[in-house]
Amino acid sequence: MTGLIAAAATLAAATVFGLVWQRRTGRLKAQNAADKPRAWEFELGERATLLQFSSAFCAPCRATRRVLEDVAGMVEGVRHVEVDAEAHLDLVRELGVLKTPTVFVLDGAGSIVQRASGQPRKADVIAVLGRV
Repeated sequence: MTGLIAAAATLAAATVFGLVWQRRTGRLKAQNAADKPRAWEFELGERATLLQFSSAFCAPCRATRRVLEDVAGMVEGVRHVEVDAEAHLDLVRELGVLKTPTVFVLDGAGSIVQRASGQPRKADVIAVLGRV
């Protein structure tokens, strides 16, 4: 009987963890409004830039690339830039990128407005661009 209770408790804890993780991953979160624009190594979009950090063997990175390229093609003045996280470790450390894909939404001046760890939903990205 004790083993059954332990198994049920473990299953319940894993379910709660999985639901919380699923709810948080890929959600765009606002960044500190005091962030100043910075000089980036790439050309910014006129309205906004979708900056994606990826790695070579990341399956969600490929899906994220398709979503962000679609959005950039739909919304005028928006550019999608993909950065190899392994080749730009200094930038990864500076921005606190802990996993791939990580997406930053930059405004036209280069300030970070939003960020998402994991694959963001297309509707969420479009909604954020409407506010930029």
